[in-house]
Parts: sequence; C-alpha cells; structure tokens
Amino acid sequence: MLFKNASGYAILICLTTLTVAQHKFEITSPDSLKGSITPERVWWDVLHYEISLDIDFPTKSLKGKTTIRFEVTMDEHSPYMQIDLQAPLTIDSLLLSHKRLKFEQLGAAYMVKVPEELTGLNSIEVYYSGAPKVSSNPPYDGGFVWAMDSLNRDWVSVACQLVGGSVWYPCKDHYSEEPDQGASLTITIPDSMGVVVGNGLHTKQDLSNKQARYTWEVKNPINNYGISFYIGHYINISQNYDGLAGPLDLDFWVLDYNRDKAISHLIPESIKTLKAFEKWFGQYPFYEDGFKMVESSYIGMEHQSAIAYGNKFKKGRFSFKNLTALDLQTDRLIVHELAHEWFGNNITMSDMADRWVQEGFAAYGEELFIEEMLGRDAGREFFVTRLPNKIKNQQPLVSDYGIFKDAGRDMYFKGWAIIHTLREMINDDAKFQGYLQSLNKDFYHKTIYSRELEQFSSQYFGMDFGPYFDQYLRYSKVPTLEYRLEKNSIGYRLVADVENLKMKIKLSEPDKWIEATQSWKAFKYKKAAELESLMVDPNFLIEIEKVN
Repeated sequence: MLFKNASGYAILICLTTLTVAQHKFEITSPDSLKGSITPERVWWDVLHYEISLDIDFPTKSLKGKTTIRFEVTMDEHSPYMQIDLQAPLTIDSLLLSHKRLKFEQLGAAYMVKVPEELTGLNSIEVYYSGAPKVSSNPPYDGGFVWAMDSLNRDWVSVACQLVGGSVWYPCKDHYSEEPDQGASLTITIPDSMGVVVGNGLHTKQDLSNKQARYTWEVKNPINNYGISFYIGHYINISQNYDGLAGPLDLDFWVLDYNRDKAISHLIPESIKTLKAFEKWFGQYPFYEDGFKMVESSYIGMEHQSAIAYGNKFKKGRFSFKNLTALDLQTDRLIVHELAHEWFGNNITMSDMADRWVQEGFAAYGEELFIEEMLGRDAGREFFVTRLPNKIKNQQPLVSDYGIFKDAGRDMYFKGWAIIHTLREMINDDAKFQGYLQSLNKDFYHKTIYSRELEQFSSQYFGMDFGPYFDQYLRYSKVPTLEYRLEKNSIGYRLVADVENLKMKIKLSEPDKWIEATQSWKAFKYKKAAELESLMVDPNFLIEIEKVN
C-alpha cells in the first residue's frame, strides 16, 4: 500500500522496518502502525487533549488546533513521537515550547521529531486542516455526519468508534491510551445553527457577528472515540437524580420540536435504566462530568457522558426486524448505550481485539434491564429468544492484537452468551451482582486486556475459569456435550479444543446438574432407556450430540 510523506515521496509500507530521514521505523503494515504500541508511542503518556475547531459549513471543511499535554515516561526514548491523523485531513505544523517541529508522514501516522533530551511534562500544539472523512453509514462507517433535521436545518455530528478519533482530530489513536486528565472541545458556530453539545460540562461565550463559542470539557479519562460533538437546534431538559454517589445532573438535549417526546419517553426510560445499572454495575462512573442523552441523526453511540440517541423515541429498535414481545418492553438503544458507560467507557479494552468485553457486557445489560423490570425468568427468556441463529462461530471472539481489528458481529451475541452462561454456572445471583460491581470498582477508569478480566473472574469466584474463557474466546467453536443412553444410566463428556475444560451444566431432561469434563462420566437414571434425547438447559451456550 502506498502512502505519501510530507515531502510528497511515495513510501511502500510492507517491510519490517522503514528508513526515513536516517531513522528506522519498526512497522509491518499500515494496520500494525495504527493498532500496535510502536516505539514512537510507548514513551509518552497523554494527560489532556484541548481540541479547537473552526468549521466552514458551506465547504464542509475545517481548521483545527489540538494541544496535547503529555508526560515523558521513559528516560531514554525514540527521537520521534507518533501522532495520528487520518486523510483527507493533514497536519500543517507542530509546535513544542513555541518551536516548530519537523515531521514525516507515514499514511495516517505522523512521526514528529522531538528533542532526545525531552523529559517531564510537556505540551505540543498540532495545527491541521482539510475536509474530514464523511461517514457513509454512521456510526458503523466513521467520520463527520452532515445531516438535516425534519425542518431542513443543518444537523452535524461525528462518530468514529470503528476508525478511531484520528479521523477528525490529531491524537494518540490507540485503545490503551486515554488522557488521564480528560479533554476539552471548543467550537464556534453562527447563532443561526443552534447550539453545540459535547462531552462533560460546558460554557458558552457570545461573540460579535452573531457567533457563539461553546466549550465542553470532561475531567475524567475518556477513550479517543468517546470524544464527540453535536450541532443542531437543540433544547435542554434537565432533571435531578439521586444516585449512589449523590446528586447527579441529568441533561437531555433534543431537537426543539421533540420536547414532548423527550418528556414522555426518553427521560423516564433513561432514568429507569440508570437506576437498574447503578444497582447491578455500581455507581455511574462519571458524576463529575454529568449525564447526557443527545438526539442524533444516526441510531446511536456510547459517547462518554454524551450518549448519541437516535431510536425515534420508541421501544424496541426501530431498524431491527422480527422483534420479540420482550424486545418491545424497552428502548433497547437507551439500555445498550447506557450500559457502555460502565463497559466501554469506565472499563475500556486496551486493544480492539478484545472488544467482545465491551459489546458482550453491554448486550448482557439489556438482559439485566429486562430482569430488573420483569423478573429473572423474563431475563432468561429474553436471552433464549434472542439467541437462535445469531451466533455464527466462524472465528475466535478475540481477534489478532496490534492491528486495530475486532472479531465481528459475534462480539455481541456470543459475548453476551459467555457472560450469561458464566452466571448460570455460578448459580448465585447475589454473588454475580457483586462480581459486576467489583469489576467496575477494581478497573475504575482503566484500560485493560481481556486476560485481566478473565483472571479477575477466576480470583473473584475462587474457581479456575481460564479454560472456559480460552475455549469460548480463542477457538471458533463452542464445546460439545456428547452423551450416550444406557439401560439405567447416562454417560457424558465434553469435546473441546481446550484439554482441561470442565463445566457445570444444568440438564433440563432429566432435571439435574452435572460437571462435565473430557473424560467419560455417568450418572444413574432408571428411565434412561425411555429418553429419546438428553436435553441441556437452553441458558447454557453448548452444543449437544448423541453418540453410540
């Protein structure tokens, strides 16, 4: 694949090293340059992003400045720092202590020459411009979203989870890197365009020529794709909420003509969901930054403390077909995206390869909300009725590390099923609730790898779940429970890729718990000869096969 550097020369990125300006950059492909912790990334830690945008709405272009406050964490380090920005945007200049820095461009990575003696706390100012990538299918295709509301007024936002924050601002675009001290965003717009809504808390400054400057800021760490903004003719409806950590400001930003829908649907559904998740997951993780639901032109996204909402103020999911009766009991968009405040924003995976954690636990959150509203049996029914034909088992749920790639659609339903099955095996609801809360407490505002969550699970329950996670995450197929029926007994064993896998499994016919391993076991059952088949409780994600 060809890229151009700052001088216009074509560079072929396909070797293990690339020499530019007498310096060797250790890369193997554009994907690894984006997805790995390169030598040019490893030595500095982002403390804060200060993003300022000047958007030219007629040309759909922008000029921006991002000040990156960072700390040097290694005594000896690369003479380059990698700052990411995706085309068509380009970096125009960089300043460190008022001195212009030289840089080389390798695709979306800018290798910036810094003093080798650089230490301590520093700030680098990055000036950039261009017409940002436009999303063709938000939020799944990342980029700027230029839309119109129903009154034909401009409605602008950005969504970038699957492509990274560098699609619209310069940053260290890796899942493991969150600014420890938060981020701010300043955008100036004509008053005629409405208002700007962003993450956290805001200030507004009225300017001359009917312009207004909005600044939004979060104090807490935030993932790169969680920083976002919305521009439109919004009104704000505020509510007070007495949460686990005290009073919390709830703000609902909707288009002016949807005020009544927000009051009748969005606000009560969000409050019910917030209460349910504080019960199951622990306190809302971002009290200092407030809580916002913001109407968006696309279906939704878990932007931290400013969740994008586009489900048309209806229960279910407006773009989904074949919804069950339980699907229609909740606004599934609110529930799913709000669950991400705990799993995705509070706990963020350090590599995109582990995104099953974020999506699996958020999907499981939908089940928990049904359970909270309608009872444990309804939660189980919601899981069982949603599962058929959803899991494809075509590839492992943990993808390859270091290349900015996830495992595809199975992250949602198979991830959900892994957590659901884990709870069934534990068979102690109070203990499992404590587990979910402890996860969010122990990994509060942290980025982690799947292995860390897996090890925590084993330690918390006092049981070795390593083989369980290995089988379900690192092999494409789920294990099979083989059985054989004899006159007065039933024999059974597990067939799996992981040799030492063992599982507690509940049978529904006969009604019995078993502990299955890869060695044949049997239990006495006088009516075995009368059984047509052995049946596993459908709440367990496992195949079953009769053998002779």
